[in-house]
Amino acid sequence: MIRLICIIFLLLPFTSCKSDKGRGLVTKNAMVVSAREEASKIGISILKQGGNAFDAMVATELALAVAYPIAGNLGGGGFMVYRKNNGDTGTLDYREKAPINATTNMYLDKEGEVITEKSRFGALAVGVPGTVAGIFAAHEKYGSLPIENIIQPVIELAKRGVVVTEKQEKAIKHNQSYFLKVNKDSIIFNKPWKAGDTIKHVQLANTLSRLMEYGKNEFYIGEIAEKLIKHIQDHGGIITKEDLAQYEPKWRKPITFTYDNLKITSISPPSSGGICLAQIMKMIEPFDLEEFKHNSTKYVQVLTEAERRSYADRSFYLGDPDFISIPTNELINNEYLKERMRTFSFEKATLSSDVSYGNIEIVESNETTHYSIVDSFGNAVSVTTTLNGAYGSKLYCNELGFFLNNEMDDFSSKPGAPNMYGLVGAQANKILPEKRMLSSMTPTIIEKDNKLYMVLGTPGGSTIITSVLQTILNVHEHNMTMQEAVNAPRFHHQWLPDYIRIEPNSFNNNTIEELQVLGYSVNEKKAGAIGKVDGILVLEDESLEGGADYRGDDTAVGF
Repeated sequence: MIRLICIIFLLLPFTSCKSDKGRGLVTKNAMVVSAREEASKIGISILKQGGNAFDAMVATELALAVAYPIAGNLGGGGFMVYRKNNGDTGTLDYREKAPINATTNMYLDKEGEVITEKSRFGALAVGVPGTVAGIFAAHEKYGSLPIENIIQPVIELAKRGVVVTEKQEKAIKHNQSYFLKVNKDSIIFNKPWKAGDTIKHVQLANTLSRLMEYGKNEFYIGEIAEKLIKHIQDHGGIITKEDLAQYEPKWRKPITFTYDNLKITSISPPSSGGICLAQIMKMIEPFDLEEFKHNSTKYVQVLTEAERRSYADRSFYLGDPDFISIPTNELINNEYLKERMRTFSFEKATLSSDVSYGNIEIVESNETTHYSIVDSFGNAVSVTTTLNGAYGSKLYCNELGFFLNNEMDDFSSKPGAPNMYGLVGAQANKILPEKRMLSSMTPTIIEKDNKLYMVLGTPGGSTIITSVLQTILNVHEHNMTMQEAVNAPRFHHQWLPDYIRIEPNSFNNNTIEELQVLGYSVNEKKAGAIGKVDGILVLEDESLEGGADYRGDDTAVGF
């Protein structure tokens, strides 16, 4: 019935649909898949006006700040991977930075132990936001529509309000105690919101209006900047006017590699996503995965052991490339990765205690959000953006109408100590002034036979890389549709802690038992939902299939 409804909707000016199984929404010209229907619709409205994927990126990102404030943001940062219709690819890094006054030991007590709450809650956890600079940079370089055409629909959305979903109601309730703890004044999210209620964002609409009128500088050196700095410092933060004024996004060279007949373009450091994805896929490529049943014992083993080794390298080698030297070519070298897998055996598990970083010279939030866009001209963007934790630092600026990130927790507060998501870091990711913190975000674009094939990404903290990996393999190795690939049960391993996380009640009990006999620790209790993948697959007739993850309120819209 759902597929029938989707087919009928194809006759309408634009369509949106969530499919529980089988083929997702299919459209001919363009598509946006994001965490909220309101954002996807605004992105598509820009494309219907003749805008391109970069115009739609700005609109979708800002709309997510309105409709999905748990992760959509003005007060955070992110990464974009793009592929233009002529085949050119690139990335934009608008990751947050440590403040100028940040210090390596700023979250340690007198005994040198980590004070975890200091990097997770409140103004001291806030990194210098990059989102506004990022979207304006993308529009300035590649956009085609006037910025007024792009932002005005988002302002109207903020004014008329967004309907609370059941998932959103639960998220707000769960975090209200933190809102009360962090903020001096009551905020709009402290009210007893119920599913079906409408939240109007008047202050955010005013902020967006000023951005539309005065541009990026309004956020970094204008009136918004002054209000933002005062709010942060009044709550004990250390970000200054100089921090905002000096912030710049960076265009970087992507991580590009091949897997079978696919060309994969992903994000480069300071995100670990591209390098880790390349490492894992190159380590598993020699194995005939098609022969292994999906999520079978051997399939889980191969992926787990490759993931274990890649995350060990991640912890030691990766960080901000403007501050450290990263041996990228060595880390994704075929011979190096072949050697890394030499100790793997189907007969028993490798212990993470026996796997260190490789012999060469040299946690992140589950509440990130991702969106994928393909326009009618054949351009594609894959964007992952975040506040880090759910509602970031929980610090909300009433006057401006948005939350601020707690991205400082993604640094290694102390080498060897795990962050809030269990990721262990080393000196490469230590806190330094103006440094960008390491990320797991993995916005990715795939080509097949020199043509656009897939656009995808996901939130999920440390599980982002493995969720993107499995979704690609689901399509390529297991012949799934994009919607089936997104919906399929997922698992995850990240070196430390040394267990396989699997989504509850989704794996064959015999498989779990077989893995345990082989020496693997399997954990269903701490897994929950792994990722919320939003992807687009280009079909053989060049139409587009959207995969919108059922784990969230994610929705594909197209025409």
